Amino acid sequence: MATQRGIPSSALRVLEEALGMGSTAAGDTAEAVAAEGAYYLEQVTITEASEDDYEYEEIPDDNYSIPEGEEDLAKAVQMVQEQATDTQILEQKTVLSSKHAVPEAIEDFLCNFLIKMGMTRTLDCFQSEWYELIQKGVTELRGGGHVPDVYTQNMLLENENKILKKDLKHYKQAADKAREDLLKTQKERDFHRMHHKRTVQEKDKLINDLKGLKLHYASYEPTIRVLYEKHHALLKQKMLTSLERDRAVGQISGLQETLKHMEIGHTFHAPEIRVVPNCEKENAPEGPTQKGLHEAREQSKRKTKMKVSTKDSEFPTDMQPNPNLCLCKENICPAKFDYKLNNIFRLHELPVSCIATHPHKDILVSCGEDRVWKVVGLPKGNVLLTGLGHTDWLSDCCFHPSGNKLATSSGDTTVKLWDLSKGNCILTFEGHTHAVWSCTWHSCGDFVASSSLDTTSKIWDVNSERCRCTLYGHTDSVNSIEFFPYSNILLTGSADKSLSAWDARTGKCEQSLYGHMHSINDATFTPRGHMIASCDACGVTKLWDFRKLLPIVSIDVGPSPGNEVNFDSSGQVLAQASGNGVIHLLDLKSGQIHKLMGHESEAHTVVFSHDGETLFSGDSDGTIRTWS
Repeated sequence: MATQRGIPSSALRVLEEALGMGSTAAGDTAEAVAAEGAYYLEQVTITEASEDDYEYEEIPDDNYSIPEGEEDLAKAVQMVQEQATDTQILEQKTVLSSKHAVPEAIEDFLCNFLIKMGMTRTLDCFQSEWYELIQKGVTELRGGGHVPDVYTQNMLLENENKILKKDLKHYKQAADKAREDLLKTQKERDFHRMHHKRTVQEKDKLINDLKGLKLHYASYEPTIRVLYEKHHALLKQKMLTSLERDRAVGQISGLQETLKHMEIGHTFHAPEIRVVPNCEKENAPEGPTQKGLHEAREQSKRKTKMKVSTKDSEFPTDMQPNPNLCLCKENICPAKFDYKLNNIFRLHELPVSCIATHPHKDILVSCGEDRVWKVVGLPKGNVLLTGLGHTDWLSDCCFHPSGNKLATSSGDTTVKLWDLSKGNCILTFEGHTHAVWSCTWHSCGDFVASSSLDTTSKIWDVNSERCRCTLYGHTDSVNSIEFFPYSNILLTGSADKSLSAWDARTGKCEQSLYGHMHSINDATFTPRGHMIASCDACGVTKLWDFRKLLPIVSIDVGPSPGNEVNFDSSGQVLAQASGNGVIHLLDLKSGQIHKLMGHESEAHTVVFSHDGETLFSGDSDGTIRTWS
């Protein structure tokens, strides 16, 4: 405790008693003196709740927790918001005024206090008496002293306490609203979860129904095909019957005219309907019917002469025997399966689409999607000739039986013939409306057949340079076409999952084979011609007996698609180029499957050399791999 003495005025002492404190000096040795005696200054500690009687409401802890593992995101967001709120509260912590701040004078403090409390009459009395004393000189302004900092701090703390109460109320309302939103969100989540499960169940049910419908439709497809063929056969019979009817009507009208002439009295001999020698036919009288027939024959002869003048080729009737029959019988060497990667030729900038070997020389031709075909010498792989002319990717190529010409098909809807001695294009066939997938030569060398995305196949006459026939019947893209060895029969494979055998002379579909469940990518004959191999888009390869037109065996090496199949010269080994880069070799005797691994990407084509010692495969990276 410290005592200080001074002689202040009586008015100042009254104010000091009203404030509950003694007068203190602002300097180093200020004195406080009262008339009645000495006063003592005592240090008082004001607690935080001394002037605050507000009863705070304790916020109940509902312990509302979200199940762990379900709402991690909401929990994390709530924690971040709480941390941000705590940080704001800490930042808003009240900073006490510095000792060097200018304090508020006592008279100003009392005036402000009275104004705040609304005590206007007391304020008027105080001001009149206070300023009267100042004018009389009884008291001085500087000697009046200042209000201690603790009162100012109490007022600031009280204001801050009110602000915090408002914030607390706001936060409680926000927490209640957030709790309601959380409950609403959880209910919506549960609803959407149930709706999702129901939707998944309905989707699975629809998928099963679709699978059942597909199987049901596939079972009806062969029957529809047979009925369609019967319908066409009946239409042809109807046409033939109508022709015979017209012929009979003509004969009847001729007989009626003869009877009329006989009744009139003209001498006229009725023709006898019998088989007579040529000399008797020339001397026999002709009726109107015979004259009409004779004129029709003359017109047909004229049309035939006109056709001959256009240099139309004739399909050979007496085909030479297949020389591969004797070769297969003489070939007693066992089949080869131990092929190993020997060399890699980089020939194209884009994927290789086809490889064809020359019928007599050690060269091959490769076609690519870069619109270029190249003639490559073996075994070094040097490029001998390059062909340019197509405006889109090349899909297939085939050597002329003599080996001096090449046919190529392209995505530009054309088929081109090339002279390999000069390397230039000698003929272009145009007629398809979409990309041409495949082409093949007839063994006589006068016809080229092509298959297209427009669901048709065409037979082109090389001599007359025109389309001789268009084959209609497939309902989807025709992906493969090939002539039966030394025959007029064509084999086509289509995306409608069927194989068809056609008579090239008439353009009629003689037989269709069904069994694939996916699009057929390629089909080919054995060198002897007694068997067919086909592969589809799911890697299933099927062997068919061409004489009985029945399936023999089905080999599934999927799910990667089978892009091309080819037999070796002996007909004992079947090679398949697969979409996963594997070359599958099937031993037709034992049924074993051997795999050749070496492609880095998709294998598009595969072909054997004529002696069967080497195998060539084309990759989608523009390279050709040789296996020996």
